Amino acid sequence: MTQEPPGPGPDRPVVGSYPTYPGAQRAVDFLSDSDFPVDRTAIIGSDLRMVETVLGRMTRGRAAAMGAGTGAWFGLLVGLLLSFFAREGNDVLLLILSGLFYGAVFGAVFGFVSHAMTGGRHDFASRSQIVASRYDVVADPEVAEDARNMLIKLAWREG
Repeated sequence: MTQEPPGPGPDRPVVGSYPTYPGAQRAVDFLSDSDFPVDRTAIIGSDLRMVETVLGRMTRGRAAAMGAGTGAWFGLLVGLLLSFFAREGNDVLLLILSGLFYGAVFGAVFGFVSHAMTGGRHDFASRSQIVASRYDVVADPEVAEDARNMLIKLAWREG
C-alpha cells in the first residue's frame, strides 16, 4: 500500500519564502542537490491573481495565419501517421506534403471563420497565466529545521 504525501497545510512550516517561482524552485533544487528528501517539501503560491498579457491586435488575416500554422502541424502529424502505411518512398513524401498543405488550408479557413464569428468582441491575441505574489517552500515538521538551515546557507552563498 502506497502512502500519499501530506498536502500543504498549517502543520507544514514555511522554511523559505520567495517573491518569484524561479526563486522557490531554485531553493528546492538546492535542497535536492544537497541530498535533502525533497518529496517532503512543497511550493505554495499565495495571493493568486490572473494576468492576461495582450500580445497584439487580432485581425481576420492574423487569425487565418495562426490557424494555418496550427493546421499545418496537425496535417504534418496526420501525413506522418499515414505514411507508415505507404508502400513506396514517393508515396510517403506525397502523403506528408498533402497532409501539411490540407492541414494549413483547413486551419486557415477555420481560424478565419472562428474569428469572424466573434463579431469583434475579442479583437486581440493574449496569453493568460496565474501568478502569485509570494511562493513559500514548506516542509514536513520532522525535517523543517534541516531544510531551513540548508536554505540559510543558500541565501548566504547567493547574497
